[in-house]
Amino acid sequence: MLSVNFGCGTVGRLAIGKKGRLIFAVLVSLVGQVLLAAESNSPNILLIMADDLGFSDLGCYGSEIQTPHLDGLAESGLRFTQFYNTGRCWPTRASLLTGYYPQSVRRDKIEGIRSGNRGTRPAWAPLICTPLKAAGYRTYHTGKWHLDGMPIAAGFDRSYYLKDQHRFFNPTMHWKDDQPLPAVPQGTDFYATNALGDHALECLDEHQREHAGQPFFHYLAFSAPHFPLHALPEDIDRYRDTYKQGWQKIRQSRWERIQQLGIVDATLSEVMQNLGPPYPFPKAIEQLGRGEVNLPLPWNSLTIEQQDFQATKMAIHAAMIDCMDRQIGRVLDRLRELDEFDNTLVLFLSDNGASAEIMVRGDGHDPNAPMGSWRSHLCLGPGWSTTSNTPFRYHKTWNHEGGTATPLIVHWPNGLDARGELRHQVGHVIDLWPTILEAAGAKGATEQSNRQGISLVPTFRKSNPRSRTLWWSHDGNRALRVGDWKISFAARSGQWELYDLSQDRAETKNLAAARPEKLESLKRRWHEMNLRHTKLAKTE
Repeated sequence: MLSVNFGCGTVGRLAIGKKGRLIFAVLVSLVGQVLLAAESNSPNILLIMADDLGFSDLGCYGSEIQTPHLDGLAESGLRFTQFYNTGRCWPTRASLLTGYYPQSVRRDKIEGIRSGNRGTRPAWAPLICTPLKAAGYRTYHTGKWHLDGMPIAAGFDRSYYLKDQHRFFNPTMHWKDDQPLPAVPQGTDFYATNALGDHALECLDEHQREHAGQPFFHYLAFSAPHFPLHALPEDIDRYRDTYKQGWQKIRQSRWERIQQLGIVDATLSEVMQNLGPPYPFPKAIEQLGRGEVNLPLPWNSLTIEQQDFQATKMAIHAAMIDCMDRQIGRVLDRLRELDEFDNTLVLFLSDNGASAEIMVRGDGHDPNAPMGSWRSHLCLGPGWSTTSNTPFRYHKTWNHEGGTATPLIVHWPNGLDARGELRHQVGHVIDLWPTILEAAGAKGATEQSNRQGISLVPTFRKSNPRSRTLWWSHDGNRALRVGDWKISFAARSGQWELYDLSQDRAETKNLAAARPEKLESLKRRWHEMNLRHTKLAKTE
C-alpha cells in the first residue's frame, strides 16, 4: 500500500502490484506539471483522423473534392509529404494514442502472444490522455475508437464512441461516456459525420462553461469515408457528374495538380490492373450486381452500366469527404468564436490509404435502393482506390506507399513560424505522441515515456531533414525504410522489392536484382526490428 501526497494533502492509498509500478512512477513524475501548465499558455490540441482517406483525396493534396476548411488550414499551416501510418485502421490508432508501433503494444500481430485486433495493451502503455491530464489538460474523444478498452475507462474525460461501422444513418452500437445509447431508428435525420461534429461542439461548449482557461486535447475520429458508402443525397448530387469521365482521367488530373503543388516529384505509378480487393468476398460481388467491378480495368472497357455504377460510387465517396470537411469547419468556427483558434494546434491525418475492399455487411445491400442510402452497402473498390491513392501503388492493408502514405496537415498560428509550406522530411504516426507532448509543454513526459517516435515540433519552425528508420508489418505484408531506401514485401507476390525513394517515391523501379547487397542488408534490419517488437510485446 502507498500513501500518495502531491502537495495538496494525501490523495488516497493505492494498492499496486509489480505490473502497475512503471505506470505509477510515470504518473507521479507528471502530476507535478499540472500547476506549471496552468500558469503557462499551453495550446489546445485538436487531433483529427479520417478513415480510409487516400493520399490525394483532399484539395490541398491534389483532389477535385471540395475541402475548403482543410485546404485553409494547409494554406496557413504545413503539409507533410512523406508522413506514414501503419496501413490499417486499428494498428494506426494504437500507434497514434500510445506512441509505439502497434506490434510493440500487442495491437497488431506478433507470433506467440495474444495480439492483433483483439490484443490488449500492456499496463506500461497508457494512452496519451494520461500524461496530458497530468499536465493539466481536459481530454475529449469523439467518434471511432477501435482500441481495446473503453474511452472513459482509458482516461478521457468525455466521449462519444461510435462503434457501429456498418451504418452511417442508423447505428446500433454507440456509447456516451462509456454508457450504451439506444439504437438509432431507421428513417431519422441522424447521419454519423454530422453527429460527430455535434458532439465535438458540445464538448467545446461544455469546456468553455466549466473549464475556461484550462487547455484541452480533443481526439476527433471520423468514420468517413470508410465503407459502407453512405452520404446525404444533397451531398451526392454535388458530385453526380464529376466522375463520369472515369478513374484514369481523374487520376491523371490529380497527378498533374500534385506536381504543380510540389507534393511529390516522381514518376506516376502504373495501374495494377490485376490487383483486386485484399480479401475475397465473391458472394458480395453477386449481391452488388452487374455494375460492380473488382479490378481497376480500363474505363473504356467497362459497360455503360458499370461506368454509371462506378461513377456514382466515387460521387458518394467524395460526398462523405465533403461533409467531413464541413463538420471540421464547424469546429474551427466555434474555436474562432471562443477566441481559441490561434492557440489551438490542429493535426489532421488518415489511418491508412484508400481501400480496395469489396464486401457487404450490416443491413445488407438492396440493389433497388438509392445508392448511398442506408439500405445500400457499397465499397470504393480498387478502381477508385487506385485514384484516391495517386500517385502510389497498392491500397489499405498493404505496406507499399499506397497503403501507408497519409496527408498530414499541421496548423497552429501561435506556434508556427511557417505558413503554407511543405515539409518533405519523413515522419510516422508514432511521432505524434512526442510532438503533442512537447507542444503541450510536457517535455519531461516525452523523455521519460521513451516512446519510439520523434517530435515534429522542430519542423514547425523550419524544414528539419533527418534520416529515419521506419518499420511495417501487417497481414503478411512488410516494409522498412532507412533513409531514402525502402524494401517492400507483398504477401501475394512473396517477393521483396527494393526502391530508392529519393528518385522513385511511387515505387515504380524495383532495384532488388541490381542491388542485392542492399536488399539483404535491409531484410536483416527488418528481422532485427521484428525481434525487438516481439520482445517488447512480451514484456509485462
